[in-house]
Order: sequence, then C-alpha cells, then structure tokens
Amino acid sequence: LRQLREHMPNVDTRVAAIFRRNRAILPQGDTVIEADDEVFFIAAKGHIRAVMSEMRRLEVSYKKVVIAGGGHIGERLAEAIESRYQVKIIEMNPARCRYLSENLDSTVVLQGSASDRDLLVEENISDADIFLALTNDDEANIMSSLLAKRLGARKVMTLINNPAYVDLVQGGEIDIAISPQLATIGTLLTHVRRGDIVSVHSLRRGAAEAIEAIAHGDAKSSKVVGRAIKDIPLPPGTTIGAIIRAEEVLIAHDATVIESGDHVILFLVDKKYIRDAERLFQVGLTFF
Repeated sequence: LRQLREHMPNVDTRVAAIFRRNRAILPQGDTVIEADDEVFFIAAKGHIRAVMSEMRRLEVSYKKVVIAGGGHIGERLAEAIESRYQVKIIEMNPARCRYLSENLDSTVVLQGSASDRDLLVEENISDADIFLALTNDDEANIMSSLLAKRLGARKVMTLINNPAYVDLVQGGEIDIAISPQLATIGTLLTHVRRGDIVSVHSLRRGAAEAIEAIAHGDAKSSKVVGRAIKDIPLPPGTTIGAIIRAEEVLIAHDATVIESGDHVILFLVDKKYIRDAERLFQVGLTFF
C-alpha cells in the first residue's frame, strides 16, 4: 500500500478492505496487495481511473456492446448508451423487436435466441467488447453468457435475480454477475438502520457492507463528532474510508477530525458488528 501511495503522490485514496481467498484482511501501511486479491478502495470520483490503472492494467476502451434481452432493462440500457457505443440487441419476441426498432435510434435489433450459436457466430460475437445477458430468465442468462464467452466475447455481464446463483457464477467465465435483489436490499436497509444512515451498499454478495452515515451533535452528545478517527472506538473489521464535507471528499486519515454534518463512509467486513457501527452515529439525549 505504501508503494501505491508513492506511485500516485497527487491522488488521495484509501484501501478499506482486502479479501484474499475469501478471508478479510484489514489493510495496514505495509500490507502487500497480491494477485487475485479483491480490493475495496475509496477515492474521489475523478481519481478512480488513476487508482484502477495502478491496481491492474486498464482495458482498451469498449466499443461494441451486445445485449441479450430487449425487455425494459435491455431497452433502457440501449437507449442510454447507443449514442456512444455500437449496440446490438438480441430479442426473441418479433412484436417486441418491431417496437425496439421503432423506438431506438442507432441500435441494431436482431430477432432470435441469444443461446443460438449460429446467430452469435454470424453476428461476430468474437468482436464484442461486452456481452450483457438481461432477460428475466436466470438460466437463459447464464447459458447465453457462457456461450458468448466461449465464442470470444471480451467481457460478459449477467443479470441474476436469484441471489443464490450469484456466487456460483461470479468470477468464473462470467466476469460480472449483477443481482438486482442485492442492490434493492441496500435501499431497504437504509430505512431499517438506526442513526442517520443515508445509504447502504451490499458488498461481496451481501457478506460485507459500505454505509454512508451523517454525524450529528457535538463532542458531548456524539461518539464521533470532535474526535480524530484514531480515537473513535470502531467495531472490529470496520474502517472509515472517507468523509464528505460540503461537497468535498476527504480521504480518512488517523488525524482527521469528524465534524457535525459530515457524511462518513464506513466499510464493514463483518456484518455482525453493524449494530455497533450504527450506535456510533446515534446522538445522545443531551443533544436534544
């Protein structure tokens, strides 16, 4: 990690957690990042690509995108990206194909099955930079993605509604498995959490979490306000990655002092300590 900082002296970033062979490592200054580590880092949005290029070789930019499934998700995605990429949609239903052709500008609409090997070969799937399987059938998505990858698609992404399937396929031939349920869980959790929690993101298929909480109160009523990060009694496996203060992103360092109104980004690698993390952001009665 020290080497990472030396390579990017002008970029402030924080490695919040490392998962190595499915075990969490809380990074220290002398922690060495190894090949195949799953690294969670935080940085201001403008610095993300710079950090990514240090972590791994950045891929050549994408041009050709193939979407399997012309339902609402496939249509909305094509609509959003067709002005910047060469997009093809493969859709089974002829009536839906006609609708997509009439409503999309430059997207090429193909009627057929994304699991049809001949169709994929004919449409030069080997030239595709990204293949996205976005039908509402998990098994069809998985099979068409495996086929597309086998036929030479550079990267495949698969929509999976059953979260139990996500771990089965993620990181194998399927590069990225997306579970809408896990994304929705994060939204729901913001409403059941104690303290002023703005957002919750489920990480590692629900095994870990990133939480954005707002610090309220003063040094008397709050366990975090007015304290340097090194003096905050964080639960085991919890790190503060960054603070957002008046639109500015401050990467968290030991001496950083939290002020009232700060949005604090926490990483929890062990969800059993969530209640303890929430309690830190609950204001004592003396505040009222």
